[in-house]
Amino acid sequence: MTEAAPVLLELDARGIARVTLNRPKVNNAYDEEMLAALQDGLARIATDPAVRVVVIAGQGKHFQAGADITWLARAAEYAPERGYVASMATTRTMQMLNELPKITIAKVRGGCFGGGAGVVCCCDVAVAEEGAIFGLTEVRVGVAPTPISTHMVHALGLRQARRYGLTGERFGAAEALRIGLVHEVVPADRLDARVDEIADEALMAAPGAVARSKASMLGATGWTLDAGTMSWLAYDSAMQRASDEGREGLAAFREKRRPIWAPT
Repeated sequence: MTEAAPVLLELDARGIARVTLNRPKVNNAYDEEMLAALQDGLARIATDPAVRVVVIAGQGKHFQAGADITWLARAAEYAPERGYVASMATTRTMQMLNELPKITIAKVRGGCFGGGAGVVCCCDVAVAEEGAIFGLTEVRVGVAPTPISTHMVHALGLRQARRYGLTGERFGAAEALRIGLVHEVVPADRLDARVDEIADEALMAAPGAVARSKASMLGATGWTLDAGTMSWLAYDSAMQRASDEGREGLAAFREKRRPIWAPT
């Protein structure tokens, strides 16, 4: 039996593409394979005139748990060149999603941590169920959220990004709404219907006007990433992950203990 694809992509007759992160056994945490599949899907969506709206969700109970800790631990031992490539995979995926010339909607159930919150930051619209839990948690395992840091500031503003990106605190859907991470919070049994309602509204927008408007909003405010900035973000991420602190944090997480810097 072949292993299920890490990303599922379906397109309906109206032009709504449904992208499902499909690693539910690890709460949809991403690794190199998932990132590659997501990049491939986004590249096809970007140039497909049939796609008007993109809805991103997670398979199972949770939206997305960030980077797979097992993969991060392997990547911490990579040679510098390969470590950089691993970090660039995340950096480029987020850039592609952020700049996708389509309307994107994040549908958030359950847990949404680290890079999962980065995905939400990169979407045009975000709707969460009332019980959703969020966290920009990378620093708690000794790694840096640099592949998503610019998008965090874009979505939350520097003040809120500094608090949650530096403390790693978890917070609920109401706080996510207050700080601007999500646009709406609805009861769990209304999440699917509300996202569908917003997608229906989005279909009323002319696709060419959407693409131009999005590009101008991001470009005029400096929220598109050039090659040099992406390279710096990926390098910074790789260096921290491979540091003694990064290795200790990842080991502590796997061993279910506190890292040496955390009070006992």
